[in-house]
Amino acid sequence: MQDLEQLINVPKPAWDILETWFAQTRNSFEILEKDDERAAQELLTLQLNIGTPLGAVIFETGGILVKNGWLRLLGSGSKKMDRGLTEWNYGKTFAESGEKPSYLLVADDVIGGYFALNSGGLSGGLGKIHYYSPVTEQWKDLNLGYSEFLGWALNADLDSFYQGLFWDNWQQQVGELSGNQVLIFSPELSVKTDNQRHSQVVPIERHYQATFKIDDKFGGAYSVS
Repeated sequence: MQDLEQLINVPKPAWDILETWFAQTRNSFEILEKDDERAAQELLTLQLNIGTPLGAVIFETGGILVKNGWLRLLGSGSKKMDRGLTEWNYGKTFAESGEKPSYLLVADDVIGGYFALNSGGLSGGLGKIHYYSPVTEQWKDLNLGYSEFLGWALNADLDSFYQGLFWDNWQQQVGELSGNQVLIFSPELSVKTDNQRHSQVVPIERHYQATFKIDDKFGGAYSVS
């Protein structure tokens, strides 16, 4: 168990490199202000040093919003996205302190998609980012490590990745959401339709519980309807 000084006193902090990435990105982004005490606690709990990109994002940011907040990368939590990476994963990917998570939720999007770093609980590459799509309702291995995923989020053609899922004036609706909310649709995105979909704002906690049918061990199951 390393203390905070050991985790932050590293020869090459990854944040120095990440700052050069932020200076030349394709997609718009917002780095959320961190709370120092909260950031330190998140780092200690996860036992990551800031020489790793994930450790740097946790320690240096309250989270990162990409493309007007469509995509949300978890950091240590902030007023705008009040959930740190470790606290968000507790009760979802691990049940007790010190337990190895089956995967680590590191990001999500406003339409109910989840990005997770696989540590054995998902079929596919270990240490690779997987995406749970609300369209297919399945996990897909993106074959990206965390640093590659961060670069992808900042520079990828997200219009192509989310082809057909953006709607007219989506920026205004998404901009009104907090980082703790998602949109659900009727008909659901998994259902093909030529009709207009209607959306509803729900807490992301409630959405995750319903999507993955979390049992009473993790606080009960919910319905998003």
